[in-house]
Amino acid sequence: MATETPPPSKSPVQLPSTEEFEAVQESAEFGELRRSYRSFAFPLTVGFITWYLLYVLLSNYADDFMGTKLFGNINVAMVLGLAQFLTTFLIAWWYSRHAAAQLDPKAEAIKSRMEGGE
Repeated sequence: MATETPPPSKSPVQLPSTEEFEAVQESAEFGELRRSYRSFAFPLTVGFITWYLLYVLLSNYADDFMGTKLFGNINVAMVLGLAQFLTTFLIAWWYSRHAAAQLDPKAEAIKSRMEGGE
């Protein structure tokens, strides 16, 4: 199966200097990219770790509650344990959408400028 992608360039890539990296790091555009990432990732990380630790603490110290049967042999512990997996996948999906819509365009603009594309 043939692709339409051209072969990689044989010319050496000119890497940005340390001063150029520092200038970009101090730019408002990079600061906005960093804020956008942190305002999304940090609260979700704290929320998920809290949710995970709650599950662990309930499993260790709330035997009667976690052992409560909901239907058949399915109890609260099983439902909450499976919910851990579900929330992991939902957070990963949500982050990928956020990154594609908010982070990637900003990062690509910075990268292309650093590589001399603009």
